[in-house]
Amino acid sequence: MKLTIIGAGPGGYETAVEAAARGLEVTLISEGPLGGTCLNEGCIPTKALCRTAALYDDIARAGEFGIEAPQPKLNLEAVMARKDSIVEQLRGGIGILLKKVNLIYGRASLVDAHTVEVNGERIGSDYIILATGSVSASLPIEGAELCVTSREVLQLKEVPKRLIVIGGGVIGLELASVYRSFGSEVTVVEFCKNILPRFDEDIAKRLKQSLVKRGIRIETSAGVQAVRRDGEAYTVCYTQKDKPCEVEGDMVLMAVGRRPNTDSLNLADLGIEFGRRGVVVNHYMQTSVPSIYAIGDLVGGMMLAHAATFHGKRALNHILSGQMAEGAVDGIDLSLVPAAVFTSPEAACVGLTEAECEGREIKVLKSFFRANGKAVSMGETDGFCKMIVDSASGLILGCHMFGAESSILIQEISAIMSLKATIGQFRDMIHAHPTLSEVLQALQ
Repeated sequence: MKLTIIGAGPGGYETAVEAAARGLEVTLISEGPLGGTCLNEGCIPTKALCRTAALYDDIARAGEFGIEAPQPKLNLEAVMARKDSIVEQLRGGIGILLKKVNLIYGRASLVDAHTVEVNGERIGSDYIILATGSVSASLPIEGAELCVTSREVLQLKEVPKRLIVIGGGVIGLELASVYRSFGSEVTVVEFCKNILPRFDEDIAKRLKQSLVKRGIRIETSAGVQAVRRDGEAYTVCYTQKDKPCEVEGDMVLMAVGRRPNTDSLNLADLGIEFGRRGVVVNHYMQTSVPSIYAIGDLVGGMMLAHAATFHGKRALNHILSGQMAEGAVDGIDLSLVPAAVFTSPEAACVGLTEAECEGREIKVLKSFFRANGKAVSMGETDGFCKMIVDSASGLILGCHMFGAESSILIQEISAIMSLKATIGQFRDMIHAHPTLSEVLQALQ
């Protein structure tokens, strides 16, 4: 059986590796470097910078722990070089994994339900998986071209004195947090009434307070109208409560999300249904053309690398079980996708928000990091956890938190939810002491 995959991000290359291991003849087409956005200009390089920022902050506050240390000095050139070396190392590792895959570099387009064209060559296959990811979105405003994207911010030669971030979502806040640690005066301008619009409101409000304490200015309910250049400086013009406002900076980052990358695919010509939010797929990730599947950012929703990976697993499982398969082809629950934001402190969530549970009988449980012995000993008492439980069944519907290592802690609840364990069963599970995971056991 032949399979062609367009796109070599986490969804594409991991599916290619698994498909080859399961006996398929696989062709993987990559327009850019292996690893896609996640490895080259997203998840991995930003986490490398987040780690540097965290270490820088720890050294700066060493006196709180009885350590006499000089004021740290940032070498941004060395920071970026370390980040690039990490990306290069991981990219090389992907290349090794793809030894059994026919890898082609080029921009691919669909010819028909079983044919792809790349570099003037036509490749036939039984099935096709589209995994072309997403590209940075931009506001349709005057002066948008004056802004940089997350790609450019990951390549800076010097730290901007004043950084304005348009967008208070995951990308905007992570980079705002990093560059605040590096010494920038940071202003975040967000259209919605809260940062992290998809997160639970309690978490968004409390994280905002925490970031403001760190010196990040955050303007919410702010509609950006234009970006203007005044000599070497930039001015972002926005309205807030019908009042015109301005903020001046030395660099403006446009971080208003991403849009599905449908360019060049010829979706309309093949009758594949798609819209502004992405390609329409069914439960098995099949498009309206049964032999063609779409995964990852291309289908919209939660644009996360791990979501793309498991979309790919679902599509491959369906292909191998036969296209007429109905019902479950695996145990993957695509409604349970944990998400993390690597600000300082971190935030994370899985499942439903309290607002999404409106109309249901629920219990809301809460706990605070300041009451956790490990958090106190770490000097990381700024944190909050919230769990939403179905009153009748005791099933956990969602969990939301911010605080140290939230990205790790959320996975425990994700596993519990996947196994359909109740809050009562969870409370009977012994946790080590002293650990941050006890924050979850302390929920009341």
